[in-house]
Amino acid sequence: MAKSIKSRRKQDGRARYEAALRDLQIELVKVQKHVIKHDHKVLVIFEGRDTSGKDGTIKRIVEHLSPRETRVVALGKPSDRDSTSWYFQRYVTHLPAAQELVLFNRSWYNRAGVERVMKFCTDREYERFMEDVLLFEHMLIGSGVQIIKYYLDVTKKEQKRRLRDRRHDPLKQWKTSAIDEVAVKHWDDYTEARDEMLARTTSPLSPWIVVRADDKHLAHLNVIRDLLARLACPQTDKHLAVPDLSVVFPYDDARAGLLAN
Repeated sequence: MAKSIKSRRKQDGRARYEAALRDLQIELVKVQKHVIKHDHKVLVIFEGRDTSGKDGTIKRIVEHLSPRETRVVALGKPSDRDSTSWYFQRYVTHLPAAQELVLFNRSWYNRAGVERVMKFCTDREYERFMEDVLLFEHMLIGSGVQIIKYYLDVTKKEQKRRLRDRRHDPLKQWKTSAIDEVAVKHWDDYTEARDEMLARTTSPLSPWIVVRADDKHLAHLNVIRDLLARLACPQTDKHLAVPDLSVVFPYDDARAGLLAN
């Protein structure tokens, strides 16, 4: 009996989530029509710890949007040519043109995260990036690109659970990588890199928005709510564009204590 009640509650929770998600996805379609009509250029950056749910969040955002004006960019390991080019060069070709919504599943902030932790870049390269990145983003903003930056965060306990789930689920095998396998081992290093990145690369023009993502469903819904609020569109339901500030919130020093350690 107890198991049956628990199962019904889970089903009810899933149904409420799917209903709320559908309502928000309808609003996203309205926003995209507004972006297309007014020739807006929108870039949404997703960064975060391994297993923090970037893939799933992006999937829910783009699921019912026009594939012609929507692009998801998830670049692989830099080529030899990339390694000898201007660091931002390989990202520039993927930036949005008028009417486009582009979502980066990891971005140039790889240099401040995994490259920093795994020693894939030198200290000098890292410092140069940290000095240049806001100048680069502000230049893009000055040319008409709207940049929205999300950092998805999970606790160490939840990361361990998700990594274990990946290893045992045959449908998630493609998500496993050598970098993932050492994510927990380097937890403290990633925490330090995250804190420095957020503190040094947030600005009034391109602030970081932090997402507490232990609960995937809450993360999906509240990222979309926040996105709707930032992509101002007169046709959207303003009551739906109100995120839970305990789940999604702008980064600032006063809120740093809400990040997973």
